[in-house]
Amino acid sequence: MSILIATAGSRGDVAPYTGLGVALRRAGYDVVVATTDTFAPMVRDAGLGFRRLPADTRGHAGVRSNRDVMRAAASFTAELGQGFADAVSEGTDLLLLSTTTAPLGWHIGEATGIPSLGVYLQPTAPTGDFPPVVTGARSLGRLGNRTAGRFALRMADRIYGEAVTGLRERLRLPPLSAAAMRARQEGTGWPVLHGFGNTLVPRPADWRPGLEVVGPWWPHHDAGERLPSELEDFLGAGPRPVLVGFGSMAAGDGERLSELAVRALRRAGLRGILQSGNAGLAAEGDDVLTVGDVPHALLFPRLAAVVHHAGAGTSAAALRAAVPSVAVPVTADQPFWAGRLAHIGAAPAPVPFTALTADGLAGALGRVVGDEAYARAAEKAARHLAVEDGAARVVEAVRRLTRA
Repeated sequence: MSILIATAGSRGDVAPYTGLGVALRRAGYDVVVATTDTFAPMVRDAGLGFRRLPADTRGHAGVRSNRDVMRAAASFTAELGQGFADAVSEGTDLLLLSTTTAPLGWHIGEATGIPSLGVYLQPTAPTGDFPPVVTGARSLGRLGNRTAGRFALRMADRIYGEAVTGLRERLRLPPLSAAAMRARQEGTGWPVLHGFGNTLVPRPADWRPGLEVVGPWWPHHDAGERLPSELEDFLGAGPRPVLVGFGSMAAGDGERLSELAVRALRRAGLRGILQSGNAGLAAEGDDVLTVGDVPHALLFPRLAAVVHHAGAGTSAAALRAAVPSVAVPVTADQPFWAGRLAHIGAAPAPVPFTALTADGLAGALGRVVGDEAYARAAEKAARHLAVEDGAARVVEAVRRLTRA
């Protein structure tokens, strides 16, 4: 049986699906990941098939405001829709669709008859329990949260409108708006499995049947993989350091952020590792080291804390490693995850990227490293995550779906 996992976005939107793909392959399925060219090596290194989706997020890494996000998202989805149909070839038996690809994948399913399953990294269904992830962490009350959640879905449908129109024309389907297709899927109880922990976001009781929180699926890395020798030497040369990294965010801000991070680390009396990322962080010194991409699963358990942009994957990886965070959210869903980390006690109050200073970061680092309550909260979350096997739950769901 051939399964196509379709996902697109930043590295954090793609990397977890390599682990999910490997779990499905081990269960006996033929697995292909359809995503953008940037992540082809990562997919192939996991031993999975790769199929190209025609879009590129690298030009959007510098976005800061929600308005910028909306504009970049509309451009991205228009590119994505132009060639989405090409990624689904004959012989595909099941589509697994991410948050970013589902609004297009539904139309592919209509045209081809291929069944699909949602495998989301973000909660998108309206609920009274929390506000929509794109609006941040501040609750508006149960009614306000649900109202905002429905509004967020309408905005998402607007973003996909042009892409949906073009895709349906290409598939020779009659006109149907993005909103109408979403309503159709909701009406049929289309199943969605959410790949995050119940500790971080418990399943809302007001969600409809078919929406489940199953636990994370983690990025794949080879069992024999090791950290670079220079990094091993640094880790062994003194107390546990703090990692500072902003992932795919803050492009063009590398020099300023590097200087700010080093000043903050030294004021807090901490050794540090700067992860270059899209920002291009870099610094030298006996108490600081610069690294590129390294597996979170290998590095994070050896840290005192992680300063990060609060992407869904990095937030979960820090908890998995039982390491507290200092969250510096930039945009999109990052303020939501930063707020959840603070809510469970594994991080102090988020430091908004626009308000980041060396003194502020040093103060937050002093609190998170000096107060053991943050580490205890992260350890508690790690124990819960250890028994949540999101990939296994997806495999079970696939088996049920294919037996039906």
